[in-house]
Amino acid sequence: MSAVPAEPQVASAEPDFGLLLVPPKARTGWRVVPARVVAMCTVELQKLRHDRTELYTRAVQPALWLLIFGETFTRLKAIPTGGIPYLDYLAPGIIAQSAMFIAIFYGIMIIWERDSGVLTKLLVTPTPRAALVTGKAFAAGVKAVVQAAVVVVLAAVLGVGMTANPLRLLGVAVVVILGSAFFSCLSMTIAGIVLTRDRLMGIGQAITMPLFFGSNALYPVDLMPGWLQAVSRANPLSYQVDALRGLLIGTPSHLALDFGVLALATTAGIAAASVLLGRLAR
Repeated sequence: MSAVPAEPQVASAEPDFGLLLVPPKARTGWRVVPARVVAMCTVELQKLRHDRTELYTRAVQPALWLLIFGETFTRLKAIPTGGIPYLDYLAPGIIAQSAMFIAIFYGIMIIWERDSGVLTKLLVTPTPRAALVTGKAFAAGVKAVVQAAVVVVLAAVLGVGMTANPLRLLGVAVVVILGSAFFSCLSMTIAGIVLTRDRLMGIGQAITMPLFFGSNALYPVDLMPGWLQAVSRANPLSYQVDALRGLLIGTPSHLALDFGVLALATTAGIAAASVLLGRLAR
């Protein structure tokens, strides 16, 4: 009598839900705030994947400054720049200007998030308000770095003599991020005071050009009248431009002071915007 072959053993195909039932280990201690800052920054930068038009359109204005204003005044030789071609002198100032123009209207986005209900949802999460503001501020800084890269390439095409040292270029990126973070925090602080997009737009337009012309972006501080020199020394944009000139074209600068002022201004801006963020959401 022949033996009946045994049926093959079928392995259990039941899914293992253990990984779904057990939540991931939460970050604790000092890692909580940096992780949430990075998360908020990533969320902001994801918006660029869906719409890159802003980066392209904002590159038009600095291009016009370099092509028209820079080339014209280089030929006129009306502004003394210590033997440096005026276009070389102007390029770092235009980088700082384009970064500021990106950041100074960042508060409009916060007001839009308030009106759409997104801000209220963010504020009820465990994320600290300072981490929320910092994430948005440094996202503005990363956008400004992309904008600065466009201006640097355009300036190089026009013949501006800039450094290719990787460490100096890294310093340029840090300066641009710090400056943009401060101006975005300034915008969010103003948003927390005025509460509406129309008012913020009006104030933003009213302060951008005084900040720009009241800095050393277009001309040396020594050429300014005394009262404007005092304004320039209190203007964070002047320290940003001074650092960019020293790093990019090697002019005499005060890098330690510039980095210190920008870091202090950014910290104060984050604190002020964090305090007023709750008022904006009411």
